[in-house]
Amino acid sequence: MSGHSHWATIRRKKGAQDAKRGALFTRLAREIVMAAREGGGDPDTNVRLALAIEKARANNMPKDNIERAIKRGTGEDKEGAAIEQIMYEGYGPHGVALMIECVTDNRNRAVAEIRHLLSRGGGNMAEVGAVGWQFDRKSYFVFPASALDYDKAFELAVEAGADDVTQDGDSIEITGPVEAFKSIGDKLRAAGVQVEEAGLRMIAKQEMELSTEQTLSVMRLIESLEDLDDVQNVYHNVRISDEAWAALEAE
Repeated sequence: MSGHSHWATIRRKKGAQDAKRGALFTRLAREIVMAAREGGGDPDTNVRLALAIEKARANNMPKDNIERAIKRGTGEDKEGAAIEQIMYEGYGPHGVALMIECVTDNRNRAVAEIRHLLSRGGGNMAEVGAVGWQFDRKSYFVFPASALDYDKAFELAVEAGADDVTQDGDSIEITGPVEAFKSIGDKLRAAGVQVEEAGLRMIAKQEMELSTEQTLSVMRLIESLEDLDDVQNVYHNVRISDEAWAALEAE
């Protein structure tokens, strides 16, 4: 399993992220808002929105909350503070590159909290562009291998304009250019595949190799960043060894 999906699985097992239902609903609502803002309010034509709604329903988010978030994204509902999506760049310990994706209604609060955690964790904020060149923005999908065998997934992905298909254990991942996001999502939906995760992600062009203890220090910092209400995702350029994954799962 790739770094991102494996890390997400560990986080879910540990139950550390979104421990408070209120924080979870806030995070889910912001994802719906941004999805509706980017692709419109119809989940039948907006893959990202459809997935965000599915996640919200799976976590028992009330229907009214979902509908209100969609309307905020499309501009029909103008109540509440404006929400914006921001990508901050920074360094973790050992020179690790970090891209920190935020969805927030308070930019000053978000940057202050991120700067504090980076400093405490042995890192620092970076200027715009200082880190971003080390990543490519890609369409990203992950789903259970039981939903579609690898050969069929590969064929589907190629037809949809994807760049890469990988299987690791029980998961299959598809990555592709940003402009292929809708076509890949449409093909998966037509094949009846229940996607576990989909979105636009920052994927490192090259990965760093660190010792297990160094890797753990980086992932602890990432975990603390991801616990912030304003942070949706943290992307990094660390190649995580099997030994480091085992140590992370054991913590």
